[in-house]
Amino acid sequence: MFDEKGLKVFLKRDDMIHPIISGNKWRKLKYQLKRAKQEGKTHLVSFGGAYSNHLIALAAAASRFGFKATGFVRGEEVMNDSIWMCRLHGMQLIFTDRESYRNKPALFDKHFGNDGQAFFIDEGGASAEAARGCSELVDELPQTYQHMFCACGTGATAAGLMNGIKNNHMDTVFHAVPVLKNGDFMADEIRRYQTYPQPFELHTEYHFGGYAKTTPELIAFIKNFIATTGIMIEPVYTGKMLYALTDLAGKDHFAPGSHILAIHTGGLWGLLGMKDLF
Repeated sequence: MFDEKGLKVFLKRDDMIHPIISGNKWRKLKYQLKRAKQEGKTHLVSFGGAYSNHLIALAAAASRFGFKATGFVRGEEVMNDSIWMCRLHGMQLIFTDRESYRNKPALFDKHFGNDGQAFFIDEGGASAEAARGCSELVDELPQTYQHMFCACGTGATAAGLMNGIKNNHMDTVFHAVPVLKNGDFMADEIRRYQTYPQPFELHTEYHFGGYAKTTPELIAFIKNFIATTGIMIEPVYTGKMLYALTDLAGKDHFAPGSHILAIHTGGLWGLLGMKDLF
């Protein structure tokens, strides 16, 4: 279909950075771990759901780079493949009721306020340092593109990529695909981390029911994509983004001759909680 529309579509394989700390997880953690080292902190503390890719990546990064790690997990205590991966890497887990979980700084202060070695990392790694790390992806690109696509959950990755586009003086239209329902708020989240205000397109209609929600149509798209390309994707982030790109291309959203770059942000461990869907 891309050929029929006269489009050239490229995929930045950030999922190949590291087998566990892959994609935007590596980039978002890079400067936060550097700052923790500089401040003499030895204990990383963060937050996530029971199937959190972020907590898996943080646990792996902590073990790889010599930190202790604790994760606050939203909801009742469970055991699943993601929890097992976190524990395998030595992460201590604190299951937390959903009401308490809403105030993450208060949770941190309650448990680790007197721990001078503890270092706060927000859910998903969202921070200005995360955006800085993600901006470096653009420095690695071998050419310019008319369009760039990325899934977004916190806005830090999207903002970082746009900062990189600006820093490299690229005339590229950025397309953010929120993976949450009612994703219009994502525009403000993205702007929080932008160093230079710049326009972008926000495609809010590809959430498939909300965060980590799917439909048979999305699952069928992902199965076909993997079977025909040999490239693994998952339903939480990259699957939704690629569906959006494909759907928009089919609706003639892009001028013939356009070069389009899609960012594979990793997160393949998200498949662990969705095996039954396939």
